[in-house]
Amino acid sequence: MAVWAVAFACVIAFMGLGLVDPILKAIASQLHATPSQTELLFSSYMLVTGVAMLVTNFVSHLIGPKWTLLAGLFLIVAFAALAGSSQTIWQIVGFRAGWGLGNALFIATALAVIVSVASGGTAGAIILYEAALGLGISVGPLLGGVLGSISWRGPFYGVALLMAIGFILILVWLRGVPKPAHDNLLHSLAAPAMALRHRGLLIMGIMALLYNFGFFTLLGFSPFVLTLNIYGLGYVFFGWGVLLAITSVFVAPRLQARFGTVPVLIAILLLIGLDLLTIGLFTTSQTVVIVAIIVAGAFLGVNNTVVTTAVMEVSPFERPVASAAYSFVRFVGGAVAPWLAGKLAEWYNPHVSFYVGAAALGLAILVVFSGRRFLLKQV
Repeated sequence: MAVWAVAFACVIAFMGLGLVDPILKAIASQLHATPSQTELLFSSYMLVTGVAMLVTNFVSHLIGPKWTLLAGLFLIVAFAALAGSSQTIWQIVGFRAGWGLGNALFIATALAVIVSVASGGTAGAIILYEAALGLGISVGPLLGGVLGSISWRGPFYGVALLMAIGFILILVWLRGVPKPAHDNLLHSLAAPAMALRHRGLLIMGIMALLYNFGFFTLLGFSPFVLTLNIYGLGYVFFGWGVLLAITSVFVAPRLQARFGTVPVLIAILLLIGLDLLTIGLFTTSQTVVIVAIIVAGAFLGVNNTVVTTAVMEVSPFERPVASAAYSFVRFVGGAVAPWLAGKLAEWYNPHVSFYVGAAALGLAILVVFSGRRFLLKQV
């Protein structure tokens, strides 16, 4: 029951990623905000999540994994509810930052907790975690569309309620998870930053930063080039999320086993870049943009799983330390992209936003290619 309680909370946590997609235009319209201002909902969330990743290992050592999870869930409940009660775009941006802090505490600890309490072994626990991630990302936009059709405040209140349920389940059922064995708390605080000295981990982090730039250009800005209503946007990103979930759990491991990490990584980054380039070229065609968004889900699912696996294997550090260091770098990249995409559209036109996203994927390929010898030795 403890495993399922944490897995349920994981689903809701990952819902928060795409939940706001269908309501972005509604928020912008009703709160009289520009696209770039509205995109700050993503930016503040991702920036705080990334920076907070550097201290999650320290917090877990200080208060233990269970209370780190509960602290994260409490913050998500509080700030999601506050975001739903906001009167200005800047209030939502600020409350999404607090939401990001809770998200960092929860996500950084959840996988380690599931592995420690699951009875089916590490491999089964990781599959369960990936399944929860995929389910949350796929259902988030659909729930956002349904609740958003009532009011743009609905998705925020919905997450607060569901996370409150997750908080209670974990409080009651999760027991016997010991604090990580580490005598030096200062070392646990500095460990993620020190880990970035490892060349392989740094290469993966820079690659993920550039990849996230393209990822969040698509996720955060593409709703503004579609003329669909809230329901329509919800269904489009639901299809995107379903493909992401399927490929991350079932397709990625097979491709990685057959072709190897580096070849799959380069190929999938190229496909994502071409997808963004297609959206940039045909931004005025609703059909092309919708199909490209949904198809991108398949590519993103493969990339997410392959990169996560590679990060865990490319360095000698413990899983929480490597994950925190890598997540810090990649989330910072995700924070810049949505805001910049909105600004580029205001300065030039929407096409340019996707061209820049595609260029970021090109740079990501160069980073992986330049470090391929080192990565091939480790992965």
